[in-house]
Amino acid sequence: MAASINDTPATVRARRAKSAGIPLSAGMILVTLGVVYGDIGTSPMYTLKAIMSGNGGLATMSTDVVLGALSLIIWTLTLITTVKYVLVAMKADNHNEGGIFALYSLVRRCAKWLIIPAMVGGAALLADGILTPAVTVTTAIEGLRTVDFCYAIMGDNQGIVVAITLAILCMLFLMQKAGTSTIGKAFGPIMTLWFAFLGVSGLVHVIGNVGVLRALNPVRGLTFLFDGNLNAAGVMVLGNVFLCTTGAEALYSDMGHVGKANIYASWPFVKACLIINYLGQGAWIIANNANASLMAVPDLNPFYQMLPEQLRVFAVILSAFAAIIASQALITGSYSIVSEAVRLDLMPHMRVNYPSETKGQIYIPMVNNIMWVGCMGVVLLFRSSEHMEAAYGLAITVTMLMTTLLLFTYLSKVRHKMGLAIPFLVFFGAIEAMFFFSSLTKFFHGGYVTVLLATAIFVVMYVWRRGTAIERTQTVYLPVDKYLDQLFDLSHDEDYPLLADNLVFLTNDSSFDKLDRDVLYSILDKRPKRAKAYYFLNVQVTDEPYTHEYIVNNFDTDFLFKVQLRLGFRVNQRVNTYLYQIVSDLVANNQIAAQNHRYSIYREHSNVGDFRFCLLRKVISPETDIPGFDARVMELKYLIRRLCGSPAKWYGLESSNIIFEYVPLFSKAKQQHKLKRIEFAGSKPSAAATHAPDAFDEDDEPEDIFSSAMKGEREKNLADATSALVGGDTASFKPLVIDEDDEEDSEE
Repeated sequence: MAASINDTPATVRARRAKSAGIPLSAGMILVTLGVVYGDIGTSPMYTLKAIMSGNGGLATMSTDVVLGALSLIIWTLTLITTVKYVLVAMKADNHNEGGIFALYSLVRRCAKWLIIPAMVGGAALLADGILTPAVTVTTAIEGLRTVDFCYAIMGDNQGIVVAITLAILCMLFLMQKAGTSTIGKAFGPIMTLWFAFLGVSGLVHVIGNVGVLRALNPVRGLTFLFDGNLNAAGVMVLGNVFLCTTGAEALYSDMGHVGKANIYASWPFVKACLIINYLGQGAWIIANNANASLMAVPDLNPFYQMLPEQLRVFAVILSAFAAIIASQALITGSYSIVSEAVRLDLMPHMRVNYPSETKGQIYIPMVNNIMWVGCMGVVLLFRSSEHMEAAYGLAITVTMLMTTLLLFTYLSKVRHKMGLAIPFLVFFGAIEAMFFFSSLTKFFHGGYVTVLLATAIFVVMYVWRRGTAIERTQTVYLPVDKYLDQLFDLSHDEDYPLLADNLVFLTNDSSFDKLDRDVLYSILDKRPKRAKAYYFLNVQVTDEPYTHEYIVNNFDTDFLFKVQLRLGFRVNQRVNTYLYQIVSDLVANNQIAAQNHRYSIYREHSNVGDFRFCLLRKVISPETDIPGFDARVMELKYLIRRLCGSPAKWYGLESSNIIFEYVPLFSKAKQQHKLKRIEFAGSKPSAAATHAPDAFDEDDEPEDIFSSAMKGEREKNLADATSALVGGDTASFKPLVIDEDDEEDSEE
């Protein structure tokens, strides 16, 4: 987007930061190898093993069967991971952030119903993110039993495996607060060694049988898939083939952590190593499919068997590290997904930490803790990887289908390439639908756990989004200038006690001339709050790490200030200290009278008075007239909000003087019986009743099916506000833009 003549320097800097992304560098390529590819990089350990087991074992693996299975794996990696995600999906980024919610933010104006596939896909991916670390770490620890000295210690005692797995998961989640850059630098060299090991160990066997390269022909894969003489599992074999690409969605979600340039640079190396290893396993199977001694080995794994015995100890230990690292891709991807969901009002606001100098690398403590507890719960429930693997991959097929639907909309409506969009939808939709139906066989063998987790996450999103739509039908932004006289009179009215020298309200909107009705209601109606000065503070996080800026609109007064505080993403958001500086500046510039203290422990008295912070929360009163279902939605939303913490903690106000005030959710009041007074005549009085008129209602947000369903309520509330409120004729029901630059960019 070209710079406007009215652009401020801060806006230009923010736009440049967004367009630049994380640059290509050798260090970030190493981080990418450690953060992004863990899940997809460990697939050679179990994909061919699962296919061979499902087809009847080593004896059934003829040359045509092996070449067909390898062809399906190679072309699944090529079509799903390379073409769909690396070449297509990564072009659809939202300010360099990837993932299904970043994609939805690009297409949400195209159709109201698109929010549903975004919510379904996001919930399924987050559920898979809880399951994957449990599966991969447990599998890795069980693999240590193949080493003699480890087996001598562990034996068949699964309790030891569970205990070690839980300890490693605790260590992994505790490390997250260090940031993906730090973790990537630690994991990067290990994963680089891992991929080199995959390539070299496979290449040795490919050189011994170059005929295995015939698997590059896609016709062999199609023949194997539909020929019952070759493939005993039929189309259901795709449920096992799909294991080779389960990390593709995490790759897209992790794009914001490492930058697309570093993924483009590293993926060819990763893919080459994976394919060479698969070909090497295939060559070994072809050479040994008639080996009677190997046929007798239970749970035969060609990944380990093709290695010389003296290398297996090293391979098992290295694969254990790689499997642990595989969990990292899903964990960091989950942070990105939740961050995007919060921006879209699909999840509650949560504290976000930025452990590095790059904004894309984030850490969300609450998400980390929930995933931590969830992973440990899955380990304790299933105990063995055999049971966990039954659920593995089912949810991710749902996410891939939803991503395909959103990418079709992006290509057709945003990029206006219908000629590309329709073949894309038909081709990838058909492939992924086959993967989905073949994975459904896992449902009763453990897949139900993933489905239950995804359903729970979807319910949270649904409740939060619908609840937000209900609230926004109530939200009215009123012009501040209509209330200046009342606020001036109140600040000088000695009939009311002085609540504070400086009374501060935290607001969500970034406008400079309007205020939420709830704020004005709290000051003027709920209990008149007298203060020498009123501040309405909006905090915005910039794309630069160390921004310290603020803008003030004083409405040509010395008692009322709308403040926008712009802080870099690495800056501690302790707003009380910044407000003290702002008031000091206002006093120094003669924009507000000095607030001299008569009493103080300090020798030099401050010219800045005391502060009180008022935090408002909406509640449903017993009189609120909301349909039963919507009332339950709002109650559940407010419960979720309480569990996610308080702005007092986010903004460092724990030790400040705070007023927690609850304001009613403005809605139609239930019809009440009106009492009629009768004169006392020395006998027991009686009463009669009439019905009171209806009261209040709400706002506007036409972006999805939730807000659209409440259009009638918003229109009625607009009429009510116009007639009943001071300044109601100029009230705004449209939610105010939080980041104007983001909004402009997203409309392009």
